[in-house]
Amino acid sequence: MIRTTCVAVCLAMATLLGSSSQLQADELPDLGEAARAEFSPQLERKIGERILNEIRLREPSYVDDPEISDYLNRLGSRLVAASSNPAGDCYFFLIRDNTVNAFAMFGGFIGVNTGTLLTAQSESELAGVLAHEISHVMQNHLARQIVREKQNSIAMMIAMAAGILAARSNSQVASAAIASAQAGSIQSQLAYSRDFEREADRLGFQTLTQAGYDVRGMGDFFGRLQQAGRVYENNAPVYMRSHPLTVERISDMQNRAQSAPYRQVADSLDFHLVRAKLRAQMGTPREAVTEFATQLREKKYVSEAATRYALAYALLRAKDLAAAQREVELLLPLKPSSPMIAGLAAAIRVSANDLAGAMTIYRDALQRYPQSKALVYEYAEALLAARQYDQALLFVEAQLQLYSSDYKLHGLQAKAFAATGKRLQQHRAQAEFYLLQGQLGPAVEQLQFAQQAADGNFFEQSAVDARLRELRKLQLEEAKQKRNGG
Repeated sequence: MIRTTCVAVCLAMATLLGSSSQLQADELPDLGEAARAEFSPQLERKIGERILNEIRLREPSYVDDPEISDYLNRLGSRLVAASSNPAGDCYFFLIRDNTVNAFAMFGGFIGVNTGTLLTAQSESELAGVLAHEISHVMQNHLARQIVREKQNSIAMMIAMAAGILAARSNSQVASAAIASAQAGSIQSQLAYSRDFEREADRLGFQTLTQAGYDVRGMGDFFGRLQQAGRVYENNAPVYMRSHPLTVERISDMQNRAQSAPYRQVADSLDFHLVRAKLRAQMGTPREAVTEFATQLREKKYVSEAATRYALAYALLRAKDLAAAQREVELLLPLKPSSPMIAGLAAAIRVSANDLAGAMTIYRDALQRYPQSKALVYEYAEALLAARQYDQALLFVEAQLQLYSSDYKLHGLQAKAFAATGKRLQQHRAQAEFYLLQGQLGPAVEQLQFAQQAADGNFFEQSAVDARLRELRKLQLEEAKQKRNGG
């Protein structure tokens, strides 16, 4: 986590949002009221959702890749189930940044930099980082720190929020505002945050053990970061600066690992595929093709399946569809099992305008991997591209029965309704798409458009009217909170 204090959230937001941010002052969640209320879990979740929505909407480095998101959340869910709170709710997302970092926000939202995925040398090492962040969440470290510091932290939060907004026009001004906000209390926070770090190490180690991963992963990863810090001195990895690594902490993790039974844990194929995909996205398509073709020719790889997948992905980027298809076919004798490979095979067919072939692959893959959100979205898009609008609607509606709060499904539903000329239903679905991303104003506007549509029956129109009343009530409540400083 970017240090587990109230300073952390603004530092995280400053890092993530940067000078390109379009955040408005009245869009920031009011953390003062939250601290006075001692942060109920519901309020923490609301604040976390608000920040994540802003990151999704405004931050170019946010990685909107359902396949990688699926993988991170499968791995994270396995760790949460083995944590001190198996019923806990965490959501994991990716930031495209080569630095090694991970951070836990309010409400269990955990960000991971691509640099962390690419630096981890085993899935157990990556799991160790996530287990550490999950422990921060389960122990309510962020809320406990804010409650402890009371109004001093609130004042710092306001100053740092001002710094983030200043970044819109002058990043140097923003950095100065953030630095001055932090300077006054950094010494008093550091010792307390080290206590939290030790607690997250201990509980993260237990989570890693219970989840069946190699417990040496956590110590190995942090030890390598510590060594990198010595090499680069003041330019230490971000994770070291935000999670102060001490000789004591490293030694404690290594001692715990030595006392635990030896367990060799094989990495999952998806761990290698995700890393291969990230690497295949780097540089120009031809550079990526050359890199992975060379690795295969010289047999310099950890996973042949992942390397061949990366080459096929790079060839797809280069629009060499015939070569990409050949690489996918060469994967088959290796008998890999992953929704990512099926998704790539279908994507190549879509690019070749073979929609029928793509949909056959999607249907078969969804039988084997029904929980893959990436396959769900891609199949729905393929149905729309093939103008099979009724089938697309039936499929998306069935998925919404399972995942009613998935904003992407509502967006796909809106596309299908638009294609069939159902304007009321289109705007109604689009309203939910906006609402689930925290955009209340545009959601209300869509429902107003739905009211003006003349193609709905009495029951559909009544549902729109009722939903619009609900959202307008929410607007009034938000306006009242702002007036009252809440």
